[in-house]
Order: sequence, then C-alpha cells, then structure tokens
Amino acid sequence: MTLSTTPFGKTGRTVTRIGFGAWAIGGSWGDVSEADAKATLEAALDAGMTFIDTADVYGDGRSERIIRDVLKTRPDKPFVATKAGRRLNPHIAPGYTAQAIESFIDRSLSNLGVDCLDLVQLHCPPTEVYYTPALFDGLESLKQKGKIAQWGVSVEKVEEALKAIEYPGCASVQIIWNIFRQRPASLFFREARARNVAVIARVPLASGMLTGKMTAASTFAADDHRAFNRNGEAFDMGETFSGVPYDIALQAVEELRPLVPAGATMAQFALKWCLMEDAITVVIPGARTPAQSQSNAAADALAPLPAATMAAARDIYTRLVAPHVHHRW
Repeated sequence: MTLSTTPFGKTGRTVTRIGFGAWAIGGSWGDVSEADAKATLEAALDAGMTFIDTADVYGDGRSERIIRDVLKTRPDKPFVATKAGRRLNPHIAPGYTAQAIESFIDRSLSNLGVDCLDLVQLHCPPTEVYYTPALFDGLESLKQKGKIAQWGVSVEKVEEALKAIEYPGCASVQIIWNIFRQRPASLFFREARARNVAVIARVPLASGMLTGKMTAASTFAADDHRAFNRNGEAFDMGETFSGVPYDIALQAVEELRPLVPAGATMAQFALKWCLMEDAITVVIPGARTPAQSQSNAAADALAPLPAATMAAARDIYTRLVAPHVHHRW
C-alpha cells in the first residue's frame, strides 16, 4: 500500500499522513499482549506508515521498548516521536525544568535504543509552562547536544498551541482534532501554516467512539481509561471520548452514520474527515490489532469527502457537541 506523504513542517523530513499512535500498545486501553502489540505495529509499518507517536509514560516505557524491538528487525526507519513530562510527580509547572526533561529524554533514548530522538514533545504540561522561556531555551540546548533532533508540544488547549508556536524552535504541535473537536480550525491552523509548524492530530476516533461500535451497554476493562477517566479522574477528561458526554456522543454517532461513504467503515470516514484539513500533517489513530492498523491505513485511499458531507458533519458538531466542548479546549 502506498500512503500519501507530506513534509513534516520545517524539519526537512517527510511522513505519511496516517501514522501509528502507540498509546494502546503501551497501556491504559485494557490488556494487549506483547506479541499482539508487536504484530500491530508491524502491520502498520507493512501498510506503509512512516510516523510513530509514543510517550515515556505509555506503559511506563513499554510502548517505547516495543517500538525499539520491532524496529531492530526491520530495514525501514520511520520518524519516531515521543513525549516527556508526565513522569513528574506531582505533575505541576515548577517541575518542568530543562534538567528534568533531559533526564526523561535520557530514559527515552535508552528505551528506544537510539542516540538521538527524532522529536520530543512536552506531554500536555500545565498552561503556565508555555510562559517559561527558560525551558524552551533548554530544549534548544538539547538539540545542540545532539540528544534530540527537534522539539514540539502536545497540548490540551488551543490557547496553549498558539503560545507554543511563538517559540521559533517549535517544530510541531500535537492537538486533539476530530469530528467532535473542531475548534482548532478557527484560528490555530492558520497560524501553524504561517509558521510552517507540523500539526499532529491525536484522538482522531474520540477514544473509539467514532468507530461507531459503541453502545449504551458497552463496558471497558478497569485499566482502560474509558472506564476510569470519564470525568478526568486521572488526567484531562478531554482525552477520553474527547470530553463529550457518553450519551451525547452516541447520539452524534447515529446522526453521522448516513454520511459514511459506501464501502468505508465509520472509523475510516472519521480519519478521512481529519485529513480533509490541509493544516494537518499526520493523524495518529491507535490500534490494538493488525487488522485495525490495516484498516486505519486504508482510510488514506478514500475519495475526498464532498462539501455537503463536511457541512453536515459540521452541523452535527455545532448542534450536539460544541456546547459541551468548544469553550473548554
């Protein structure tokens, strides 16, 4: 399969527009065996994906180590992005020092088995962190040391994204972008394009809600964040079902069903919707099985969605979803 590619902002690298989100193979999505995790990543690479996104806290380094083990045996060298900062305990702004981030980076270098990280992203730090230039100077120093090739941020809020890209060294912003979270399009995407900042779309399937497979009776394992973080008990609630109340999300999904193109799954439709925005560099759906990796990759080949479909999806967002999320993130 040949996937469409695009430059990764100002880095000089090129990536496929559909990449692999490696949270689910690390933890917090129910049990995934190591063999299944490796097979799922292998399937993504076999399908042509050249971008992998992980973090040092996904399974306490498990996700990074699985990536290392898989890439050891393969000739392809994808762009591997990781994240740092959430190992801080307590996770508060004063903990975000250059020294702390460097220690996390050293651990990720070991976990991934490399001498230099392609990209390290601050992992959804508190808003105040974006107003501490010394930290970003420290990231530039880590580039000079050769420990990281680029740095970026993963954000919860549009305002944080806009602040981050004021720093010239910011190569990328990872932000939630899906049919249920459309606010980034109103200002942030224009500003990112103007600065040639890569945009990584995370949570594109709204924690699986936009696969269309969930019902009012769906249950989740105790160690699945969809069970334990519905109201933000463990981390920002916007990470779970994109912050949309479960019953509202189910209603919106039912209204979206008629928009799905013939022959496509709802998940593929939701991914294609994300890619219709040209400011999006790469979208990073997760997967827990090889079949899910293959299905995610296949979304790239769908025909562009008609204007009427995009307008209908926007209307569903505006009526049902926006009152719950638009003002919060």
